[in-house]
Amino acid sequence: MEIVESMDDKTHGVLLEIKDLRTYFFTEAGIVRAVDGVSLTLRKGETLGIVGESGCGKSMTALSILQLIDRPRGKIIAGEIHFAGLGDLTKLSARAMRKIRGNEISMIFQEPMTSLNPVFRIGNQIVEAIQLHQKVSKKEALDRSVRMLKMVGIPSPEKRIRDYPHQLSGGMRQRVMIAMSLSCSPRLMLADEPTTALDVTIQAQILDLMDKLKEDIGTSIVLITHDLGVIAEMAQSVCVMYAGVVVEYADVRKLFAEPLHPYTVGLLTSIPRVNRVSGEKASLCTIKGIVPSLLHLPVGCRFSDRCPNVHEPCRKWEPPLASPSNTSEQDCLVRCWLHLTPPKK
Repeated sequence: MEIVESMDDKTHGVLLEIKDLRTYFFTEAGIVRAVDGVSLTLRKGETLGIVGESGCGKSMTALSILQLIDRPRGKIIAGEIHFAGLGDLTKLSARAMRKIRGNEISMIFQEPMTSLNPVFRIGNQIVEAIQLHQKVSKKEALDRSVRMLKMVGIPSPEKRIRDYPHQLSGGMRQRVMIAMSLSCSPRLMLADEPTTALDVTIQAQILDLMDKLKEDIGTSIVLITHDLGVIAEMAQSVCVMYAGVVVEYADVRKLFAEPLHPYTVGLLTSIPRVNRVSGEKASLCTIKGIVPSLLHLPVGCRFSDRCPNVHEPCRKWEPPLASPSNTSEQDCLVRCWLHLTPPKK
C-alpha cells in the first residue's frame, strides 16, 4: 500500500499545499489535537471545500494557514504550509505574515458583525485594509472601496461607504466583508461558513457572487462549511474532516457519486430528501453517537465508536490517508480499513 500526502504530486498550477499540519492547544486538562496531520492541495483558480461537524478542525486549519493561532496555548507543532512560491508560511516571521494577510491571502469570517468594527464607517475600514498593503493615497483607496462595493452588488456605494455596520442588513454586511477581502486582489480567499448567518435567498446570492468574483478576479477559494449542498454547487474538490484529521479527499463529483468513508456516507444520507413524485419526505438518517473529545481520542480509527461497519483492525490501528487498495481509483484518498490493507501483525 502506497501512502501519499496529496491527490496530485505535480507542482504545476498548485497555489497552496499543506503537508502533515499539526496544530495543538496545550490546556490544563491536556493536549487538544485540533489539527492532527492534515494534508491538502489547492490548485490555482479552483475551490476546495472542507466539510465536517463542528469541532472537526475546519476553521482551525484556515486559521493555521494565516498563523492566527491563539498563543501561547495554541501552537503549530509540525507540518508545512507552502503558498504561491513564497515558501513555508510556518517558517515566516510575524512581520512577513502581516504583509501576506489581507493582501495575498484574505479571510471571510462566519459572522460579519464580529469582524467589522462597529464604531468605524464601512468606507474607512475598507480604505484601511487597502492602505495597509497598497501604496496608494487615501483618495485612491476610497475610490477603490466604492468600486469594490459596487462589484459585490451593494446599491449606491458612494453613500453606503459612510454607513456604520449596524445600518446594514446581514447580507449587506457579508457583501462588505467580501469587498474588503477582495480589495487587494488576493490569490487565496479563505471563506469560513460565509452564509451560515444568512437566510436562504441571501445565501444563494452570496454564493453566486463568490463564484462570479472567482472567475473575474482569478482568486482561489477554500470554502469551509457544513452544508454539502453548498459544496456540490461551488467546489471542484472536497476534503471531509473528522476529529482533527482528513478522512476522505476526492473530486466533488466522485465523492457525491461514490463516497468511501462511512462518515462521508453518513453525512450524505443525513441530508433531508423529498420524493419528487409523491412529495413525501424520506426518513432522516442520523450518525449515531457524538464526536469524540480531542483530549481523549479512541484507539485506532477515530470514527470506530460511531461506525456501522467497524471491525477488528479499526479498534487496533489508526488508518493512514491513502489511495484505496481494493480499487483501481487513484484520484481519491480515504482513511478507512474497509478500503486499505491493514497491518498483518
